[in-house]
This record gives sequence, structure tokens and C-alpha cells, in this order.
Amino acid sequence: MANTPVVAVGAPDAFGWRKVTIDDKPAGKVRSPKGLQQLLRRSGIPFGNDIRWHGGDSTVWPDRSCRRRVYGILMATGLLATAYVFVRIGISDTFAALTYLGRITGFIFLLMAVTEVLAALATFDYWGKREIRYSGTVILIGAAASLSASAVLLFIQLRGGRYTHWLLLWCALVPWSLWTLSVLIHGRAWKGLPNPRRIAIGVVISTLVAFANLAYTHVYLPYTTAPLIEITGTFGAPSLNEEQTKLFVPFHIQVKNSGQIPVYVLGSIYWVYGKPVGTRPEDARKQRVISSDEFIQPSGRPLNPGEDWAEDEVAVIDRPAEAPYQTLKIETEAWVARKDRMAIDSDYVTLRKQWPTLQKEKKDREPPGPPPPYYRYQGIVANSNEILNMTRGRQRITLWHTTNASNPYLAVELGPPEENKPFAPNNRAKAQANSRRYGLSKVRGSMTQKPFAELLEKAQALAEHRASALTPTPGTDSAP
Repeated sequence: MANTPVVAVGAPDAFGWRKVTIDDKPAGKVRSPKGLQQLLRRSGIPFGNDIRWHGGDSTVWPDRSCRRRVYGILMATGLLATAYVFVRIGISDTFAALTYLGRITGFIFLLMAVTEVLAALATFDYWGKREIRYSGTVILIGAAASLSASAVLLFIQLRGGRYTHWLLLWCALVPWSLWTLSVLIHGRAWKGLPNPRRIAIGVVISTLVAFANLAYTHVYLPYTTAPLIEITGTFGAPSLNEEQTKLFVPFHIQVKNSGQIPVYVLGSIYWVYGKPVGTRPEDARKQRVISSDEFIQPSGRPLNPGEDWAEDEVAVIDRPAEAPYQTLKIETEAWVARKDRMAIDSDYVTLRKQWPTLQKEKKDREPPGPPPPYYRYQGIVANSNEILNMTRGRQRITLWHTTNASNPYLAVELGPPEENKPFAPNNRAKAQANSRRYGLSKVRGSMTQKPFAELLEKAQALAEHRASALTPTPGTDSAP
């Protein structure tokens, strides 16, 4: 009996572990009678009744292995789902965000994704043997980051986004993270951590920095900085053909980005109007469109700060001596969108289609257009960062350029790719929403006009000068 080892089993702790000592020396921890038998068998001690029980007899085993496994699987699943979201946002924004701060945010999301993966791995230890001291703390940090991110993303989508399949994930992660935090806080998962407050503050600051970019670039900047696009048109020297049956009126159009915001020029149009004699200034409907076309090609090209674009065009007037015009007027218009708020794919430029082609290729999801004739530009728009792509989804932008001789105009539609609503270019509410989100706006250029009689007189004077230069002077030989 003197050589029989003394086995003692301690009281269960908060995690269900009971310490086992043999001859007052630690032998390990067990959570069940089976675990105790295995420990004693490895030590060469038969399982008998001569065991000293402290804090409960052989029937007190508070551990619930099934519950631990379920909790561990649920926590690991939620952490890995959050890590997937962070990786998707981080990789996309680190390499493709439209702003420098957006790329920094993407890198922060990648670091947060690493934290989520480590937290998922820590669940195996925390709900297993708990040999790693800070495994519970790592899970706590991961759950807190998941709650912050999913709550903000859910708020963004419900506030100003539209339904995407990601909405289901946010709705699942918010209650999951709340449940996880409640379980960890109840179990004092941070126990043993030297400075839990500092770590918590660090997590909160990192999350706030990651989402501050969203508020800065999409709430603050739109109201403090706006694109400044200037469009001017000037008349050139007019001329007549030899028969004086056609008057050619050249004009020069210049577009300049005088602001600090790069833009896409989605489409452009100029009008040369002839104002009939006797027309009152307020009666603009009686003006006749002499010439109209786009002047910036290709449509969809970017225009960076300080960059300009110039184009020369010519308006042709038949039988100018009989033309009943009092003045000629040049008006210009362009649709622009902020380049720091969206990215347009290359299809927008290459997929210009005339209305007969569109009628043949008509699809159910194609948005209806204006009355023909017209041609159309269309492309898919990505948001400035992956967070907005998840909460708003990608958009489809369509520009219609009608070529009706009496009333050519531009119309822009921006909405989800699956949207198929009636053609409504004057929807002010939608236009204002798109202006706030993407900086989509219509820019009217300065108006230039000249008296028609003045242009005709200059052309006739130039024709007479050319004719006199070609006429031989009397008294001179016409041949050597």
C-alpha cells in the first residue's frame, strides 16, 4: 500500500477541466471519466476507487463535448466567412481602388482578413484543450471586427444601396457576431491578457480607419469639391463655294477640365441654330437646327485636371443668299461623370450601335430608348471600391444620342443591369441620386452667336478677293 500512487482530481474550472495530480505532481487535465481512465492508463495506474475527489465526486463532469464542437464549428464558420469578405474587399481595393486612400483601406482589410483566419484557427484550441493562453482573446478580436464590418455594410446597403446576394450574408453575420461576443464575454475569454483595453482600442481604430475612407470619399468630398468643365465655341472665317450656293461656316469647340476632379466625358453634342428674321428672343422653338453632331470622340474618354480637347467643325448652309436667318448660334452640351467615383468598361466605347441594329438585336432586358433615329453607347460601371460594389452592385450606363434633324439631344440612363423601365430622361429624383453617387451631371457650354449678315458679308468679301487675285491685270501679258 505504501507504493500505491496517490491520485487526486481537482474541482472543475469554468471550462469543465479537472486537474489531475499523482503524488502531488500535475499529471494533466481531463473533462470526462473516459479521459481520466486514459490518463491513468498512460501513467500505469489502474482506475479504482482510491481517488481523492475535490469539488465534486466522480459524477461531476460539467463539460458538454457536443456543445463545444457545435460552438467551435459555428464560430470558425463565421470567422472564415468574414475573412472571405475582407479578402475580397482587400485584394480588389488594394490593386484597383480609384483613390489612394481607398488602396490603403484595401491593405487594412487584408490585415483584418489575416486576423480573422487566425481567430478561426484559434477556435480549435479554445473549444478543445485550451493550451494556448490567448486563443479566446484572438477569437474575441475577430468577432468584434466582424460585428463592426457587417453592421456598417448592412447599414450602407439598407441606407442607400440595393438588394444584392451579399445582403443575406450581412444579415447572418450581425446576429452571429453578437452571439459569439456574448458567449466569449460570458466565458471571460480575455482572461490572462495583460492589456485588454489597448488591444480593444486598436481593433476599434483599425475598423474606423477602414470605413472612414468610405465616408470621406462618398459623403464629404462630393459636397466640397465638384468638377469644373468649361466648353467654349467660336466662329471661324466663313467661305463660299465657287457657285456661291453653299456657305461654309467653320467653328472651333474647346473643352477643358479646369477643376481638380478627373471625369469621364460620356457623350457630347453641339447645335448650330439659325434664328429666323423677326423671331423674338424668348421664342426659341422657332430656331432651326442647321447642324448637330458629337464633338468629343471617342465618347467615354477621360478628361484629367488641366487637360483640354479641341475639335473643328463646319456648318453648311444651302443658298445662303435666300436663307432667312438673322443670327447663327452655337450651343454645346456634354454629360460627364466623376472618374474617382466610377470605372467604365471598354465596351462603352466599342459598343456604339445604331437604332436599326438595336431593333434587330432587341433583348428583353435591354432598356427601351427614345424615338428613332438614334445611336447608343452602353457599358457596365463599377463603383470606386469593392464595398460599394457589394452593397450597390454594378451599374449599367446608357447614353442615347438622337439624330432627329429637328430636335437632336442626349439622354443618359444609369441603373442596375437588369433594370428595364420606360424611357424617362427627365426623372429628376433619379438624376439627383446619380449625381450624388457618381457625379453624373450635364454640362452646358457657353453660347456664341453672330449676325448671319455679317458672316455672309465676310464670305462674299473673301470670295471677291480671291476672284480679283485670279483675274489678270489689264495691260499685262497673260503668257510669257
